Amino acid sequence: MVTTVIKKSGQEEPFDVEKIKKAVRGACREAELDETKQEELANLISEKIIEMYAEQNEVTALELREKILGELEIMAPEAATAWHNYEARKTK
Repeated sequence: MVTTVIKKSGQEEPFDVEKIKKAVRGACREAELDETKQEELANLISEKIIEMYAEQNEVTALELREKILGELEIMAPEAATAWHNYEARKTK
């Protein structure tokens, strides 16, 4: 199971499934999905991510981001759009 996330800076930090859930919830909230749907997606996507990386010890933050967004694109495209919009605002 993945235990380490390698940040863009090269810094390592422990893998934390709650960070994935928080990011998914935030995108869903921004897309104005109801709380039940937010929780459902946070749980489903975090479980998928854990399964995807069951055989790896580490993953890059960029790879995690891409996988999470890929799942959002399938399950809740409006939340994926909200995530992209958030990132665009953040980088200005």
